[in-house]
Amino acid sequence: MTKTRVKAPFRADHVGSLLRPERIHQARRDFQEGNITAQELHAIETEEIKKIVDKQIEVGLQAVTDGEFRRRFWHTDFLEHLNGVEGYIPERGFAFKGEETERYDVRVVGKISFNPDHPHIKDFLEFKEIVGERAVAKQTIPSPNQLFNAGIRNLEIYPDIEEYTKDVIQTYRDAIKAFYDAGCRYLQLDDVYIAGLNAPEIPFNDSGYSREQLIDLALRVVNGVLEDKPEDLIVTTHLCRGNYRSKWAFEGSYAKIAPTLFAKEKVNGFFLEYDDERSGDFGPLEYIPNGGPQVVLGVFTSKHGKLEDKDNIKARVEEASKYVPLEQLCISPQCGFASTHHGNILTEEEQWAKLKYIVEISKEIWG
Repeated sequence: MTKTRVKAPFRADHVGSLLRPERIHQARRDFQEGNITAQELHAIETEEIKKIVDKQIEVGLQAVTDGEFRRRFWHTDFLEHLNGVEGYIPERGFAFKGEETERYDVRVVGKISFNPDHPHIKDFLEFKEIVGERAVAKQTIPSPNQLFNAGIRNLEIYPDIEEYTKDVIQTYRDAIKAFYDAGCRYLQLDDVYIAGLNAPEIPFNDSGYSREQLIDLALRVVNGVLEDKPEDLIVTTHLCRGNYRSKWAFEGSYAKIAPTLFAKEKVNGFFLEYDDERSGDFGPLEYIPNGGPQVVLGVFTSKHGKLEDKDNIKARVEEASKYVPLEQLCISPQCGFASTHHGNILTEEEQWAKLKYIVEISKEIWG
């Protein structure tokens, strides 16, 4: 029997976002209509965050998040508070399978740098105080690679993509230091951009680079950000194929990026999506270094509430262990339950039942 892990990522983990309760949806509407103040909205969010921290601990999770309850979108809320970046409403949303997303995005309007007054630092300080010593407080932020989606870089301000790369790396190095100084020891970089590098046709490429050059660039960006990170800071990355109202954006295995990113990305763990046939097989895991990053298998889905077959889950973990030692594996949902404020199409009760189920199965597999 293998030992229980004492540091993140944990045998039973989760990506981060949780379904917003109706009380938060109503408070957001009240705020937009001018019926409550920003302070009152913040207080309501805080009360609901306290509830879901308690609930995560109750179902047995060792790492807990704030559910991203203060955000509208998993990425734009963080990015638009960087210096030189603004949020805006484009002509159309992103194309997901069967649905176009709500229209909102970010773009560069000046030289990029980290904003020392970034609201997510203050949010984390409050969140960590709520968690206390009861669990590990996990912080999620978008990967720096998200800033390389076409249409974000301003070609007049940054005609040279390498100059842009340099500033993005420094911005994120400063961001990571700020979170660390605030007490964060478990940080996750959410990366949908990389999913596009696996797609048959690379979407949204305005760099002039080939697929191979873009994959190399994505590696340089993350490793540049993580250079000299504190030893006791655990940084994982979640490689996501899109998650919006139970819809997805990309399909295909991780085969195209694995020889570079799986083999060389200097993270402590990979959260990978393996919840359905879109994900491909476990073959690309052979590039994960033995004894290297933990691999968190997203073999449960956050897109619906039905519980997966236990024997099938165990068989899939066993199959993955042919490529990565069992000691190096963990399990989780393939993505969060609410990457945007809309949330996936399942109930809060189903969400909690699934997380509790993951904890139970992890104990059966690893003891």
